Amino acid sequence: MVTDMRKILLLCTLLLVSQLGIAQIYKTTDAQGNVSYSDSPPASGPSEQVELRQTNSTPAPDMTAAPVSELPAQGSDDDSMAIDYKVAIASPANETTIPMGPGNFPVSVSLEPALQQGALLQLYVDGSPSGSPQSSNSWGLTNVFRGAHDLTVAVVDTQGNPLAESSAVRVYVLRPSVNFKNRN
Repeated sequence: MVTDMRKILLLCTLLLVSQLGIAQIYKTTDAQGNVSYSDSPPASGPSEQVELRQTNSTPAPDMTAAPVSELPAQGSDDDSMAIDYKVAIASPANETTIPMGPGNFPVSVSLEPALQQGALLQLYVDGSPSGSPQSSNSWGLTNVFRGAHDLTVAVVDTQGNPLAESSAVRVYVLRPSVNFKNRN
């Protein structure tokens, strides 16, 4: 009898927990045309349920630093031969949506060949440099504003002149909105 009650209690608990993962969003438009979203239906007035797509996820980037190898000494015969870098953003993928949160996400790049002495990587967010040039092939962006953002990475020399640049990757950052109404 006691074990049957435990089985029933366990089953009820599992059913309840599974329902917690199901979220519903409601869209409401007021008389002035202002749109608001909520996790509960409004007390009065029409609303529509918003169908949510599955949340995208991005694997953690490889946090190892890219090796820096030696360039030929200045004035050598190899000095005239420029290095042809191939740089591409490996993570996040193009058109990735960063889920609701504080706007934090990692960026990592693939690079061929390895950085030579005097070459660094510079991350650009919407065309503006993000931080200082570095030898590491990964960044941790924090507090990125909501909306669409274009990311590129350039291999730069010590003066900041670009040697190679990746194609742009667009990400969409979801952040909570501060549209509250006094419901007293």
